[in-house]
Amino acid sequence: MRALLQRCREARVCVAGQAVGEIGAGLMVLLGIQREDGPAEAIWLARKVAGLRVFDDEAGVMNVSAVDAGVGALVVSQFTLYADMRKGRRPSYIRAAAPPQAEPLVRQFAECLRREGLEPVAEGQFGAEMLVEIHNEGPATFWLDTAELIRR
Repeated sequence: MRALLQRCREARVCVAGQAVGEIGAGLMVLLGIQREDGPAEAIWLARKVAGLRVFDDEAGVMNVSAVDAGVGALVVSQFTLYADMRKGRRPSYIRAAAPPQAEPLVRQFAECLRREGLEPVAEGQFGAEMLVEIHNEGPATFWLDTAELIRR
């Protein structure tokens, strides 16, 4: 499971011109699911994201988690995080999980963020053509990959 996190002032995802998910300050989470992922990865990654100290304290040092900052998250499924571009000029998505596997894991990840104390947690619309607006703060962008972090 991969997550690309962007600290944001606000973020919104629209489908067919209508907002389906939006937050104020918080984390924009682009989430990729691979074939080997399951519920354990969703739980572990949500705990990691909720506890990451990527928000500034009073001294301007990144020392505050999303939970402690009282901010939310917008979770958007992003299968292209598993694009393999080593050969040719067209990406291969063979490592990305198929929708029947990926969709429930995206929902579980979002629910785990809620249980960890993030509020609000909004979601994109799985499988839809989405327009994502991110007002990246910093900019501060972070990459997490469970294969690199918990499978060692």
